[in-house]
Amino acid sequence: MNGVTIVAAAAVGVGCGGMAGLLRPPTPRLAPRLAPYTVAARVALGRPPSGGADGGAVPKVLGPPSRAVVARLARLVDGRSDERAARLLRQAGRIRETPEQFRIRRLLGSVGAGGIAGLVVALLTRAPGVAFGAAVAGAVWGWSRVGRRLEREVETRAERIRLELYTVNHLLAMHVRTGAGGMQAVQRIVARGRGVVVEELADVLTLVRSGLGEVEAFRRAADATPEPGAARTYRLLAAGIERGVDLADGLLALSADLRDARREQLHKDAVKRRATMLVPTIAILAPVMLLFIAAPLPSIVLGNS
Repeated sequence: MNGVTIVAAAAVGVGCGGMAGLLRPPTPRLAPRLAPYTVAARVALGRPPSGGADGGAVPKVLGPPSRAVVARLARLVDGRSDERAARLLRQAGRIRETPEQFRIRRLLGSVGAGGIAGLVVALLTRAPGVAFGAAVAGAVWGWSRVGRRLEREVETRAERIRLELYTVNHLLAMHVRTGAGGMQAVQRIVARGRGVVVEELADVLTLVRSGLGEVEAFRRAADATPEPGAARTYRLLAAGIERGVDLADGLLALSADLRDARREQLHKDAVKRRATMLVPTIAILAPVMLLFIAAPLPSIVLGNS
């Protein structure tokens, strides 16, 4: 009887709310109409594209304090400064993710991995101490997993830059040799090319259009890139614009250094892979050879035929 009363009361409440909404509809909000025009400004300021205008009163009231507490806890666990975290995210290509968002995602991943590990071990062993240890180990694994993924993305991006930089430097040298200036050559490469290096050069042009000096824009790109060869290229372009030095010869010399470094790296990788290929061969053949050698030993020592 109590359950029927509760269901009836809930139905009456929902009906009254619906009638109130029909008689007096909610006031249209201005934020959803302005959201498409504020996406670019929010991304430029390092905020998420969605401003969170949609949603009820509870998320609007409890959301910011909850995010602030989680962000502060993640900052204490992380230990990195905002500048270093932002630089790593930029080097990994995550231009729309802020350090706060990365820390929160990393903390939530750690808590989730720890909770799953502790729950599984608790169900299997029914030992609180073992379950707590598994939860701690899972949390540490979840925390380090997100960090390793970010580092792998930075290494992958640096590898792509190394592969593209040789061609880009030759194209820049060709444009400079035909009479174009440093910025004109960069504009032509950005207009016609694609790739990670072209994206970084496009960021330089964006900084210049926003009012930053050309030399300072290239130096900022050199500090932000994960590849030392690209940093040398950007500093050479900055020096060429600032002092008027010959860019073509410098770009070709950098390309030659990149080619030699790439050749040496390929040689080292080949040697490592060759040594790695010997491991299973030795692991399989060594026991068989030892068996062949040790098989006649008893007859030789004991003198049995």
